[in-house]
Amino acid sequence: MAVTDAGPSRATNTQSAPVVDAEEAGRLALMRRERTLRWALPSAVFLALILLWQGAVTVYEIPHYQLPGPFLVMQTLVEDFGSLAGSWWTTVRITVLALILAIIGGGGLAILFTQSRWIEMSLFPYMVVLQVTPIIAIAPLIFIYIDSHIARVLFIAWIVAFFPVLSNTALGLKSSDHNLRDLMTIYRASRWQRLRFLQLPSSLPYFLGGLRIAGGLALIGAVVAEFTMGSGGQSAGLAFRILESSYRLNVPRMFAALVLVILTGIAIYLVLSWVTWLLLHKWHESALKREG
Repeated sequence: MAVTDAGPSRATNTQSAPVVDAEEAGRLALMRRERTLRWALPSAVFLALILLWQGAVTVYEIPHYQLPGPFLVMQTLVEDFGSLAGSWWTTVRITVLALILAIIGGGGLAILFTQSRWIEMSLFPYMVVLQVTPIIAIAPLIFIYIDSHIARVLFIAWIVAFFPVLSNTALGLKSSDHNLRDLMTIYRASRWQRLRFLQLPSSLPYFLGGLRIAGGLALIGAVVAEFTMGSGGQSAGLAFRILESSYRLNVPRMFAALVLVILTGIAIYLVLSWVTWLLLHKWHESALKREG
């Protein structure tokens, strides 16, 4: 009887196996389709916009000093890249330095605020004032008090990028699980142990979210600072090249410099997104991939 009963059971398992395989195959196909559409749809929209732009310029015979076509912009970018590369590197260097200073200053102050309520109440309102004050309004003062052109631009870019890191990190440090905080209290953990083993890990997703925002803002701050401080020579950034081209009515070169700014911003966002995934994909819900 035992042998007889095993036959139907084995047959049932054999029949049910393809059902599971079919569901798994469908799920994998859906994931592959989503991965393809994630880059295919934006690429299709981008290609359509480029063709529409070029078609409008060609059909309406718009002069290149009013609106150059995308192919002319790319040709100018290739031809003038040698002269734009130095300015591009200046902008990238200032952006990266401003972001590093924002990480150090914003993250350090956030930790300090969570360790001392008195310091937070004393200084945080001034951080808000610094954030909401228009850069254009304080640019003349920065021009007066700071001699170095690079230091001026770096200071403005830092101001713009600083606050997202501070506010997001401070929020993350305060968002640790209250049950774990109570457990730390029961075991008489020191402030350093509480910070190292509980608050810092729980604040990491918040910090990385603020970092992605600050990366784009640092680039914006560097470009805006170049517009307001404007200085030529080898230390000039891409914003100065845009102004220079506008004075000479070299609109294709303006667009070429703008393309470099946009590509730099995209690269910064992609790098920071990759860093976020690298640090979170093994443990945090925002980066975990689950079935279904």
